[in-house]
Amino acid sequence: MLKSSYLYKNYQSKPMDSLRRKNVIPERKLSLTEVKRTLPPKTDLPITFASPTSSAKKIFPKNSSSPSRNSKPKNIFKKIKNIFLFLIFIILTVALTGGTFFIFKLNNLSQKISIENSTSTKTPILETISDISKIAVETRNTLRGEETGRVNILLLGMAGKGKPGGELTDTIMIASLDIQNNKVALLSLPRDLYASVPDSRYSAKINSLYKYGLNNDQGIEPLKKTLEKITDLKIDYYLILNFSGFEKFIDDIGGINVQVERDIYDPTYPGPNYSYETFELKKGFHTLDGATALKYARERHADPEGDFGRAKRQQQVLQSAKNKVFSTKTLLNPFAVSKMMDTLGDNLKTDLSLEEIDSLIKLSKNLDTQNINNAVIDAWKEDSLLKVSHIFYESSRAFILVPRAGNYSEIQDLAKNIFDLKILEKRKTAIREEDAEIALIDLTGRYETYSEIEKLLKKRLGFENIQKIKKISEENKSQTILFDLSGQKPFSVDELIKKIPARINSENQAIVSALNKEENKIEYDIIIILGEDLNEIYHYQEDSMEDLKQAEADEEMLIED
Repeated sequence: MLKSSYLYKNYQSKPMDSLRRKNVIPERKLSLTEVKRTLPPKTDLPITFASPTSSAKKIFPKNSSSPSRNSKPKNIFKKIKNIFLFLIFIILTVALTGGTFFIFKLNNLSQKISIENSTSTKTPILETISDISKIAVETRNTLRGEETGRVNILLLGMAGKGKPGGELTDTIMIASLDIQNNKVALLSLPRDLYASVPDSRYSAKINSLYKYGLNNDQGIEPLKKTLEKITDLKIDYYLILNFSGFEKFIDDIGGINVQVERDIYDPTYPGPNYSYETFELKKGFHTLDGATALKYARERHADPEGDFGRAKRQQQVLQSAKNKVFSTKTLLNPFAVSKMMDTLGDNLKTDLSLEEIDSLIKLSKNLDTQNINNAVIDAWKEDSLLKVSHIFYESSRAFILVPRAGNYSEIQDLAKNIFDLKILEKRKTAIREEDAEIALIDLTGRYETYSEIEKLLKKRLGFENIQKIKKISEENKSQTILFDLSGQKPFSVDELIKKIPARINSENQAIVSALNKEENKIEYDIIIILGEDLNEIYHYQEDSMEDLKQAEADEEMLIED
């Protein structure tokens, strides 16, 4: 056998190459060490060798996975990951767009409804964003009035510019929040209540005072100060909504549910273009749209209680709207919320900032809004706080409402104790139990004044033992003075001082000496000298409710014409 370092390999030519000579290419046999040197470094990539059929064949390392088993799950995971990332992108885009839209809405809303600073015409967007950042936190800012335990918000409703009645406030309510006991109360005042504006010589029905303020560049201040004087409440905020906004707002929240207490039929309800239309609503449960809710809240011709029955229905509508607004169905509907914001921005005026509105909403979560204390100040019954009277304006009579007592003390008592009216009943019981003996000395010089006071004491305040005695002196006839002789009738004395009104005089000896000259024995607990100062207070003659209703109907016709 030949030993050689070269191997020769013979190639046989194909038939077509038989005439050509093929070069024989020698191939050297490599050693094992050389082979290792020529091999690529270790890698997880497959190594491809040429098969006899010239097709590629992949050889995988021992620790690599087989493509036939694991490549499909990897592809599925990759697809899921891509879908997840896409969804996150969509959510972030929507959130960013929605957040921007929300900020835009709030910015517009704050510009349109906030008129606390009349010199500011624009709310910077950064300021709105700052307000929103404060809204986002759980804590809330303290509202005005919270330091006293009570927040009072004035609610006004009016037709609005370009409408019959314009800026005359048809609805006047004070919503009070008892912070300590988490209670809510609504106090309605009639629009025909006659009052004088503090620090001025102007007197009028309270429904005209907002318009008076606008005409004199004073805004809401004349009405606000007058109501504070009448109720003895500090008004912390106000909200003014026109009728168009009210109607649209009710439609935005999908209508309201009300229980109608009686059949309503009014063929003379004011219609469009100074016309009349028939408004009819049957007794029972109804879901009212905006237009019907507005008619239900404003109707008074067919109500036996007139303006006072209307005030009760307005409170009912307000509570129903509140329930609908704070329902989950409404709050979680972005389209409804957007519509509400647009409607309020176009039709609402308030001195509440966005931050304070948020604070009010957060506060309302703790309030018992299902059991609201309602009170309507009226002149409908004998025991009502008001009575119908009139004043002369030029050559005609204008019918008004005035307190049955000589001042606003009864209204103030109601406003103060509206969260617990039992306090007023307990006081009446205490007065009856004291059973005070009262003597009246009339120095008014006017019989009608004395008659009104006697009626007040007997019929309204419940004093039974009243006696008129003859004059003992003319010296102090200009002022009404009360002498507490017994010192043991505190509830009676306090009631008389506030309701007549009178000034207490602690120097009883002079009056006792004067009486001793006239009578052998004094058996009175309280002596009241009625002075001339009462003539101005009690000069309003009482008229009938029919007179007032007719005057209101005539006034509506004048406004519409």
